[in-house]
Amino acid sequence: MRRRLVPAALLLPLALLLTACGGSSSASTDTDGTGSVTLDVGDQKGGSEAILRAAGELENLHYKIKWSTFTSGPPLLEAVNARAVDIGGVGNTPPVFAAGAGSKITVVAAWHGTSKGDTILVPNGSKLTETRQLKGRSVAVAQGSSAHYQLVASLKAAGLSLSDVEVKYLQPADALAAFTSGKVDAWAVWDPYTSQVLQAGRGRVLTTGDGVTNGLTFQVASPAALKDPGKAAAVKDYLARLRRATDWVHDHQEEWAKVWAKDTGLPYEVALASVRRTNSTRVAVAVDKPLVASEQRIADTFAELRLIPHKVDFAGFVDRRYNGGLPPSTTPARG
Repeated sequence: MRRRLVPAALLLPLALLLTACGGSSSASTDTDGTGSVTLDVGDQKGGSEAILRAAGELENLHYKIKWSTFTSGPPLLEAVNARAVDIGGVGNTPPVFAAGAGSKITVVAAWHGTSKGDTILVPNGSKLTETRQLKGRSVAVAQGSSAHYQLVASLKAAGLSLSDVEVKYLQPADALAAFTSGKVDAWAVWDPYTSQVLQAGRGRVLTTGDGVTNGLTFQVASPAALKDPGKAAAVKDYLARLRRATDWVHDHQEEWAKVWAKDTGLPYEVALASVRRTNSTRVAVAVDKPLVASEQRIADTFAELRLIPHKVDFAGFVDRRYNGGLPPSTTPARG
């Protein structure tokens, strides 16, 4: 039985394993819209459905959206590969691992935001002040997550490698317990966990992913869905709505934080801090050559570490048909 090392109020709901750690899915919960075409959308708690609904972008749908909720990126992409889901949102690292496993997935849309919420945290009383001082120290991280790559990249920027630290592969709830009880020296993690620790006064930031990670998030579709004319048209409309909803978040940060807090069980102050630091900074960008090159570097890194079985050609896992007039992927995040 898992030992509870911190107050229950400090632990996020398990549904908030947001970007790239392991987890399972729940049954489909809601259906929106009307029409003969049904788009099966994979989502995470407080994710696309909540944003679209809050922004009023689920009105006048001429196709149906059937929502399925997942705890994180990898099981969502497993569902895309199995054609149980047509499209869903994930962070920058799950598609690399899915591609490495030979999954049938296609990146069709991207957003670029800041990486300030991707952090390596240390306890308030820690003597560590620079990333290079992590040598020989223990660091908790979710294996295969965006934080995993952020840890690798941050160490490299400081002249270290993953082998220079004692990596503790822990899912966020267990990592939080280990971190707050002093069982690990540092924790590589993402928002809203970063905001949770900082708002609770349980730690401070040693370094962020700014300048070392690409800050990208994706919508990933099933190739089979993209070959279906009806579903491909629905995907185009869905992505347009999601882009408008993301713009709405930037312009309605406090309103969105209230919705997100209610939907996820996060304290409002934590939700608002995460929205300001991370969620509201995202801007829709094109799936282009610089994006592919950036993801290729992540893939090559994990292949060199032998954490994916073979070299991946990431260019074979993107579809640029929905780029339209979007700015390049190198467009700065919103301020």
